[in-house]
Amino acid sequence: MADRKSSLKRRLGYRLGGMLLSAGMGLAKILPLSWCDSLGKGAGKLGFYLNRKHRTRCISNLRMCWPNWNSEQVRATAMGVFRHFGKTAMRFLASGKLEKSQILDSVAAFDDKPIFDAHAEGKGVLLIGAHFGNWERAAQYLTAKGFQVSVVARNANDARTTAKVNKTREGHGLEVLARGNAAKEILRALRNQRLVAILPDQNASDVFVPFFGFMAGTVSGPAVIHLRTGAPIVIVMLWEREDGRYEGYSKRLIVETAAEDREKSVEAIMTQINKEIEAAVREHPEQWLWMHDRWKTARERGLLNA
Repeated sequence: MADRKSSLKRRLGYRLGGMLLSAGMGLAKILPLSWCDSLGKGAGKLGFYLNRKHRTRCISNLRMCWPNWNSEQVRATAMGVFRHFGKTAMRFLASGKLEKSQILDSVAAFDDKPIFDAHAEGKGVLLIGAHFGNWERAAQYLTAKGFQVSVVARNANDARTTAKVNKTREGHGLEVLARGNAAKEILRALRNQRLVAILPDQNASDVFVPFFGFMAGTVSGPAVIHLRTGAPIVIVMLWEREDGRYEGYSKRLIVETAAEDREKSVEAIMTQINKEIEAAVREHPEQWLWMHDRWKTARERGLLNA
């Protein structure tokens, strides 16, 4: 009986999420962009108060990683996280009505030379980002600049939601590869000289490497693919400025590896990727997905001493 109730609750949650997505898309089509921003921030603030599970996780993660902050700083940043992601979600939903020129103009400063240089090597490029700032806009921007971009994304729990979200992405010329079954498609995309964008900053169990000073279960895919194909790894970060436009950078990742020890090579690469993500998050802590349980697997395995 308990399992049946839990299953019903999940299905209702998926259905509600789909309804909210449809409503958001409908409003995004008719509202001015400034109103979409305000609506998104308001929805994020409401989510902070109503979504106890993710509010608690967000605050807990912030306290763990910023031990010198007082309660007011932690709570204010947590509120900022919810408001930022509410606004960013609405900007994504509204992006379907943006012209290429508007996409380009929304990014005030971005150094893409490392991407051009890496792409010139002819092996495709592994773009590594994070659930930080506006990663969707980063992909849209690079496509508008003329690159062919494939993005690895997790399917939503509801197939209709996945279809709607991916339709928006594809409307900007992006190719969407479903995470979990993407290995062959990633290799195919790299052979075709595409940029393949991966966000490896969520909980996994492949390797355990530091993140904010704590061991975190991390995917190994980017490192494994790099070692197999030689495709360059380029870090891409794009954050929102106070004026609402974006700023960011791309940076070639160079890590010394030992051909005779593949496991250590993978750990070294993913350790450096985590360091790069952490550095960006430390500069703009309110723009990272703190409500995600990043250290779940490490905690379950007794690797988290916090």
